Order: sequence, then structure tokens, then C-alpha cells
Amino acid sequence: MFEFEGKRPQVHPEAFIAPTATLIGDVTVEKGASIWYGVVLRADICTIIVREGANIQDNSVVHGGPEAVVEIGAHSTVAHSCVMHGKRLGEKSILANNSVMLDDSVIGDGTMVAASSMIGPGGSIPDHVLAAGAPAQVKKPIAGTPAEFWVQVNGDYYADLARRHANGVREV
Repeated sequence: MFEFEGKRPQVHPEAFIAPTATLIGDVTVEKGASIWYGVVLRADICTIIVREGANIQDNSVVHGGPEAVVEIGAHSTVAHSCVMHGKRLGEKSILANNSVMLDDSVIGDGTMVAASSMIGPGGSIPDHVLAAGAPAQVKKPIAGTPAEFWVQVNGDYYADLARRHANGVREV
């Protein structure tokens, strides 16, 4: 963790920060959130808030434009190797592997954006849908799809896995 121009990361004692994650500047990580291996949260010119129970998975990067507030919603997931330069990932939503959110983009609550998708600058994906593509487009409501299962369970699964890592990972 690194302070930048007087702003330093604030991490709840019950959050998990992997030893190879990097947090810079005005970052807040709430209770039960997990920041995984190789993640970079760079809040040098912006503010980043990782809400309770959210997880940001291996090798993802979160950043925002000047004075932006970037929010990862409660119990949501930024999956492996994503770039989140957007404004908000809604509660219990998933930005799936290798996806990108560009400036000021928003994903609603209970939504999944499929792997390798891209939400363009200022783009918006509504609540409770499955979206995919580059640019991402709504494909259908998420209710009744396999994606709905992942949206419902992924936050809790990663919260449990984070507890296991906090208690069980050891450098060798």
C-alpha cells in the first residue's frame, strides 16, 4: 500500500488484501472485501471505493479519470484480468474475465457482463440483465439463466475463499 500526495488506502481489518496486490492513494476497502493477487487499485487522481463483500480478482486494474469516484458495489465481482476505468459496478454484479469498463460507464445491480466484453465511455448496462460483446449489449434478462446463479453466489464464494487465504496462505 502506498500513500500518494497525502492520501493513503483505508482498509477494514476484516478485508483480505493479497500480498502481491497494490493499493495507491485514495482507496477504501470495506469489511469482507477481497483484493486478489496482482490487482492494482490506483487512486492517485480519483477515489476508489470497494464496498462490503466485493472482490477484485487476479491481475485486474481499477483506476479512474481526474476526480472520478469509482465504486465497486457490495458483493460484486471484478473478475480476472479486467480493466475497470468506469464509474460504478452495481451490487451483486459481475464484470467477467478480461472485460473492460471505460470512463464514466455504469453496470447496474444484479447484472453480469460476459467475459471479454467492453462497455464504452459513458455506457450504461441496466439492472438484472446479461450483457455481452464489444461494445456490450443487453442480451436478455438474467432471471432463469445460469448467469443468475453466479451473480447470486459468487460474492459469498469469494468471501469464504478470502478467509481461507487470510488464514492459510504462507510465503515459501
